Amino acid sequence: MTTDATLKSDSVGESRERLYFAFRNPKVVIGLAIVLGLLLVGLIAPLLLSAEPTQQFDAKSASPSGEHWFGTTYFGNDVFTQFAYGIRSSFMVGALGGGIAFVIGLTVGFTAGYRGGLVDEFLNMLTNVVLVLPALVVLIVLSTYLENRGPVSQAIIIGVFSWPWVARAVRAQTFTLRNRDYVDLAKLSGKRAPQIIVREVMPNMASYLLMSVILLFGGAILFAAMLDFIGLGPTDSISLGSMMQQSMAWSALHLGLWWWFVPPGLAITAIVGGLYITNVGLDEVFNPKLREM
Repeated sequence: MTTDATLKSDSVGESRERLYFAFRNPKVVIGLAIVLGLLLVGLIAPLLLSAEPTQQFDAKSASPSGEHWFGTTYFGNDVFTQFAYGIRSSFMVGALGGGIAFVIGLTVGFTAGYRGGLVDEFLNMLTNVVLVLPALVVLIVLSTYLENRGPVSQAIIIGVFSWPWVARAVRAQTFTLRNRDYVDLAKLSGKRAPQIIVREVMPNMASYLLMSVILLFGGAILFAAMLDFIGLGPTDSISLGSMMQQSMAWSALHLGLWWWFVPPGLAITAIVGGLYITNVGLDEVFNPKLREM
């Protein structure tokens, strides 16, 4: 008869196998290297820089040099300093906004899928209402009415409107898993619904949940960049999107100040692209049919 120790041993062995294939998958390695490399820049560089993002130097519109690695803006701000702080702000919004959306999506999806009945109908109706709302328009309206906008408030707004697709997918998978034999056995053993969801249902969706986190993280960064670019970004901090917005507002393209808008644009592209590559690689890791031996 299969024991809990045997099941745990099989689970650990499967996790090690997936970890082994993950480190052998070039997409996962390259994607994580890009994202983690930029994350280190955002975490470490601001601690080592003596200048502030808003500090102005005498050298205005200066091209990249040894003194100013990424040059300076039209106002004399050091672009690399803004770049480092902007990366940190963008990662903060992505992590917090994606995390909020993930928690809400999981809570709604698991509750609706496991409970069923009227609870499922109500939560499904709520999900559909949020799903059909023009999220970008709602975000623009809410951001407009906030006088003091920061990364945290921006992330909360993004997270609250980004969870429906996760909830629907989790609900659908929970419907198929809740009638499995091991779930029925857990019910007979006296376990409560939250325990069954966490210990029995969730582990069987681990691969999908991990990839959902990555997609939500990248989506939150893109949403934030769009809001920043149209002038609805943080009012008390700098971000990659606000750097691009300021550069376009002051005609950096026409003035030939490419070093003002190219670094933040490349960083956003690299972060989102790296996350996408990682997600594709993880899909190959979790699906044995897609593995390249």
